[in-house]
Amino acid sequence: MNLIKIRKFTYTLSILLILASIFALYAYGLKLGIDFTGGAISEIEFNGERPDISKITEKVNVLNFGNAIIQPTGEKGILIRTRDLTEGEHQALLREINSLGVSRELRFDSIGPTIGRELRNRSIWAIGLVLIAIILYIAFVFRKVSKPVSSWFYGIFAVVALFHDILIPLGVFAYLGKFYGAEIDTLFVTAILTVLGFSVHDTIVVYDRVRENLKKQQKGEIFEDTVARSLSQTLTRSINTSLTVLLVLSALYLIGAESTKYFSLTLIIGIIAGTYSSIFIASSLLVTWNNFQNRRS
Repeated sequence: MNLIKIRKFTYTLSILLILASIFALYAYGLKLGIDFTGGAISEIEFNGERPDISKITEKVNVLNFGNAIIQPTGEKGILIRTRDLTEGEHQALLREINSLGVSRELRFDSIGPTIGRELRNRSIWAIGLVLIAIILYIAFVFRKVSKPVSSWFYGIFAVVALFHDILIPLGVFAYLGKFYGAEIDTLFVTAILTVLGFSVHDTIVVYDRVRENLKKQQKGEIFEDTVARSLSQTLTRSINTSLTVLLVLSALYLIGAESTKYFSLTLIIGIIAGTYSSIFIASSLLVTWNNFQNRRS
């Protein structure tokens, strides 16, 4: 089965997904959580039936915390997002909520705006440095592969595939942030870095098989056939590995804690995109570049 031959279709699908993601990012942007903007978030669960959100809102507004955001979570819980709170203000908030019914606080996080900006900048730097390190590492590992495609392009095309894997989750969360209030936090950045590692690992496995098959290239076999053969040899492994991880992540998303749902969702989307790019994009780019070089010469 020569999956390389359908590269025009897979390129088109990827371009459409990337354009949709770029549109969402441009039109809606990402809804940043308190990790990056600063503020406080409190998750509270009532022992009995949850009061109406309107009543909870009235109680919180009495405290004059500004534009507080209150969201239901689960069957009995609520999330309250406010500006950065002092400990006295935090306790006042709990007293007001307890006046509506017996409740307990599951978590409370408060981050100042300066720390939020620092975390945001460090997250961007972390992702950028990881991408540069991947290019250098793959170029070094494949340094003895010079024909028909230079080792540098293995690293560059792997990173092109990684941009594909980053943009799709970002686009999805731009839509989710606009219509469902999904926020980007440090867990999201952790998930993106995990996706990068998972995806590049899968891509390197395919590239490594290409390198091995180039050493024992069959008589009359062109580069496209070598890449297609390498892809076929690693296809089952790639799919089985991804499916195993997706089963665990699906269980985490469906029955896990509310605070980890978007984390697991990011990983699910990223791993699906990463598996797709490793199979259909990263390897096909090698063939496309080789054909382009042949036409120029």
